[in-house]
Amino acid sequence: MAFQVKKRGKLTYYYTGERPVLSSLVTEELPDGDLKISFAGLTGGYSAQSVLGLEELVTMDPAREVPLVFTCWEKWLRDAGICDSLRDVDFIEVHAFGCQPKSPNPAVDPAGFAAEQDRLRKAYAEAYSTYFAEQLPDNGVPCRFTVHVVDVPDRAAAYEFYATALYQRSLQQ
Repeated sequence: MAFQVKKRGKLTYYYTGERPVLSSLVTEELPDGDLKISFAGLTGGYSAQSVLGLEELVTMDPAREVPLVFTCWEKWLRDAGICDSLRDVDFIEVHAFGCQPKSPNPAVDPAGFAAEQDRLRKAYAEAYSTYFAEQLPDNGVPCRFTVHVVDVPDRAAAYEFYATALYQRSLQQ
């Protein structure tokens, strides 16, 4: 995918389409030449899979959704010509919005619903920590902010993420 690029002062916007709703990436050039990168929000359900051209739908499976989101962000960095790998950037913060379980129905099975909430929270924490330990072992772990919400626009997803990272040119030597 070729990004449309709009540069305005210290900011560069990477987006698709003639009338975009949001930019996939926004970079801020810092005085030392480093780039602060804002990654658009994605879910591991429909949105991440559509970016990657995958057909299979992930439903409430953080172990599969979390890596999909990071894979999309890595693709965007390559498509924008910033770098080739997430190993080249340091995440500052990742914001996650966790959805309520799609089933069981809390009115019909409140104990089952509570158990599914607990499973999803644990699965998300495990998926997130596993990704950083296995895929970015030399990078620091970002701070994280999680809010649990009723739902996100992608109804198949368990979580929606957005993040901020730093591309430090001095580390790329």
